[in-house]
Amino acid sequence: MEELSHSDNSMHGSPLCWVSEHSGFCGSIKNSASDFVVTEINMCGQLVSDVGIECCQDTCSIECRQEKSHPSHNKRLKKQEKTPENLSGWPVFDKSEDAKVMYSEVNQTAVCNLSESAANCCSMQVSKTWGDTLDLLLGSSVAEALEKFAFLSKDRRPVKAEGTEDEAMLLLGTFREKSQRAAIHLAVRQKFPFLKTVTNSAEIRVRLDPRYLELCQLVSEKEADGLFCFLDSKERSSKFTFQPDGNKAHRKAVHHFVSKYFGKLVETKSFSEQNGSGHHGAVITVRFRDRNVKSSRKRNTNDCQAEPAIYTVFTLCKVNLETLEAVACLASELGVVPSDFSYAGIKDKKAVTSQTMVVKNVTINRLKAKQLSIQSKGLKVYNLRAATQHLRVGQLKGNHFSIIVRNISKHQEDDPEASLTDRVFEAIEIVKEKGFVNYYGPQRFGLGQNVQADQIGLALLKEMLVKAVHLFFTPEEGNDPVNKAKRHFIQTEDAKATLALMPEYKTRERLVLRALNRFGNNREGCTRAWLSFPHSMRILYIHSYCSKVWNEAVSFRLKAYGLKVVEGDLVACDNVDGELLSQNNQQVHTVTAEDLESNIYSINQVVLPMPGNNIQYPRNKLHSWYQEALARDGLKACKFRIPALQLNIPGCYRRLLAQPQQLVYQWLEGKEAPFAKEGCGLATDESKQRQETGDSLSLSFSLNSSCYATVCLREIMKCNV
Repeated sequence: MEELSHSDNSMHGSPLCWVSEHSGFCGSIKNSASDFVVTEINMCGQLVSDVGIECCQDTCSIECRQEKSHPSHNKRLKKQEKTPENLSGWPVFDKSEDAKVMYSEVNQTAVCNLSESAANCCSMQVSKTWGDTLDLLLGSSVAEALEKFAFLSKDRRPVKAEGTEDEAMLLLGTFREKSQRAAIHLAVRQKFPFLKTVTNSAEIRVRLDPRYLELCQLVSEKEADGLFCFLDSKERSSKFTFQPDGNKAHRKAVHHFVSKYFGKLVETKSFSEQNGSGHHGAVITVRFRDRNVKSSRKRNTNDCQAEPAIYTVFTLCKVNLETLEAVACLASELGVVPSDFSYAGIKDKKAVTSQTMVVKNVTINRLKAKQLSIQSKGLKVYNLRAATQHLRVGQLKGNHFSIIVRNISKHQEDDPEASLTDRVFEAIEIVKEKGFVNYYGPQRFGLGQNVQADQIGLALLKEMLVKAVHLFFTPEEGNDPVNKAKRHFIQTEDAKATLALMPEYKTRERLVLRALNRFGNNREGCTRAWLSFPHSMRILYIHSYCSKVWNEAVSFRLKAYGLKVVEGDLVACDNVDGELLSQNNQQVHTVTAEDLESNIYSINQVVLPMPGNNIQYPRNKLHSWYQEALARDGLKACKFRIPALQLNIPGCYRRLLAQPQQLVYQWLEGKEAPFAKEGCGLATDESKQRQETGDSLSLSFSLNSSCYATVCLREIMKCNV
C-alpha cells in the first residue's frame, strides 16, 4: 500500500486524502431513507434486528445467569412442569398441602409483576390474570362472591352484606400467614382499584374505598380507576394524567383532593394544553415525590441500600429521524426523561436504522403496552427483554449497511472510451482490498448548518457558555417555524416568548429555553441550560470538536509521511481490535528506530489521538502540529475538563485506516433498481413515489464501530456523496 493521492474535496475544512488512485465515478446516495439501511452489530457479532430472547449480549445475559442461579428457580420450574393444565401462568398447588409454599410463591411473583400489571390495569388480559390469582388465593366461591360484591358496590346498588349500604363489607376469610394476607391485599387492589381491604386480627374484609367515591364526584370512573391503580403501582418513574380540563376551579378541587389524601406520596402539577378546536385548557399530571427526604434520625445499613433499578433492552427502528429526537419521543411516550435511555451510538438521520437501546425504570409489559402508540410516531420497538445495566457509548461491534447508489455516471474528466461498469467494479475491488482513510463523516459535525457542532464544542471547551447558547440558536436560511423561533431568540433573548414559538418536537431547544426562562440568560442560566441535557448529549459537542482536530491531523500526517510507518508514530497493540481505542495508554506503542528496522508494524496499526487530558501524542512532526492546532483555537492551556458542566474528556485513539468487511455489490440496470431492504417494516412512502432514472449500484458491507459508510463511499467514488 504505497499510493497516496490528495483531492480538492474537503472534509469539514480539511483536504481529503485518498488511499489509492483509481478513477472512481459519480452517483447519489440517500435519495430516500430506504436507500440507506443501517443495522447495528452487537458485541456478539449479531445484527440487532435478528436478536431474540436468547440474545447473548452482556446487557441481558447477566439477567439470565442470575435468574438460573437463584435457589428457588429450579424448584419453581419443577412445580410448574407438573401442572400443564395451568394456562394462566401461575403455579397451581393443592390448597391443603402446599398452602404455605403457594402463598409465598404468589406473593413473590405478584410483587415482581406489580409495576407491569399497573401499567395495563384496565386491560382485559391483566384483569384475567389477577382474577386467576384471586381464585388461587381465595378459592373459586369466595372469588366469585368478591366479583359480584365489587360489581354491585361500584354501581352503588344495594349489597347483601354486613352493615349499611354505605359501609357494606365482605368477609374474605381468616388468613394466619402474613405472606397470605399480603398477596390477597395486592391482588384485590390490582383487580379492583376502587376497593379497600381491611385486616382485623387475621381476618380480611373488603369494602368500597370512600376516597374513590369522593373522587368520582370530581372525575370520571375511568380516571378514578386509573389514579388508584397508578398509586398502588409504586412505580416511581411513571406518571398519571387526568383528562384536559378548562375549569380552573374544578382543577383546583382535584389538586386539593390528591394533596389531602396522598400528598406525602405524590405531587400534582397543571400543564396548559390546546385542543383541536383552539380552546385552551390544562391537564393535571400526578407523579411520585422524590425519596431523597432529609431525616434527622440515624439510618441503618438497610436504609442506605438503594432499590435495584429496572432495565429493559429493546431494538429501536427509526426512519428519517435523529437518534436524540427518537429518544425524546420515546421518553415522552413512556413518561421518563431522555437520560433514562442509553445506546451504543448515534445513527444517521436520513436512513432506516436499527439499534439496541436500554431504558431504565420501564418494565417489559409497560413498553409492550406502548408499542402501537410508539409505532404511530414513526418508530418501532421490538425484541424486548430484561437487562441488568445500561448500555455504554461504543458498546457495539459495528454496523451493517445496505445502500443503493443511484444515477451512476463517470466523472466528467474521465476517459469517454472507458467502460462505466469497469470503473465501478475496479473502484470497489481496490477499496475492498486496501481500505480507506478513517475520517469522521460530515454528519459528525452537522451537515450543511451555518453553525456546526464542533464550533459549539469549542465554545464549551473555552467555557464560553453564553456564546455556546447563542451559537446553538443561530438560525439557518428559511422562514420555517424553527428558524423563526431561533431568530426571535437571537434578536430579543426572550426565552419565554421563544419557547412559545418553538415546535414541540425540537426537544433540545425547548430544554434550553425552559432553563433560560427559569434561571436567566447570564452565565449561571446558560450553565443550567447545558446541564438540562443528558451527559451523552453535552459531551457530543466536545467530541465533535475533537473529531474535527483528528480529521485535520490525519490529513497532515498523510501529507507529511504518506502511507508508511515512521519513527514516533503510535500503533495499536496486536491484541487490540476495533477502530476506537480507549484512553488507556498501554493499548498503544510508540514506534522506535529498532521497530522500523524490524518492520514489525504496518500502516493498518497506526493510530492518532483524539485530544484529551489522558493521552500521549506521536513523537514526530505531529506532536508540534497538535500543540499549534490547539493553541490556534485558544486551547493551549485547556485541561479538557469542564467542572461547571460535569464533563471530563480523557481522549482516545483512532485507527488511521479502516477496512470494509463482507463487501458485496450488484449492478442494477435503469428502472429495475430495487429499494434497499427496510428491515423493520416501517413505512417510507417517499421512496415508493420516486421515479427511477439511470443505472444504480447496490452495496452491502459492514464497518467497525465509529467508522462512516459515507467516508467509505467517498473513497470508492472519489467524490462528495
